[in-house]
Amino acid sequence: MYSEPGSVHNEPHFHVYYQEDSAVYAISSGSLIAGSLPRRQQRLIEAWCELHQEELFVDWNLLLDGHVINPIKPLE
Repeated sequence: MYSEPGSVHNEPHFHVYYQEDSAVYAISSGSLIAGSLPRRQQRLIEAWCELHQEELFVDWNLLLDGHVINPIKPLE
């Protein structure tokens, strides 16, 4: 997640980087907004987003308030 203090930002989302690929996913739906990832990684990100949706929204709101976000555990 990135913060742009003092500016209006898109819908709540997070950025994903995998090797040379990158993508942006909506927190509310776990759906791909932009970019691309290999299919297997897409499925893993969608599952991770579903499991951690509440934490992602907490971090999004922290960013909007200018605070540091909390780490979120990866899939194990």
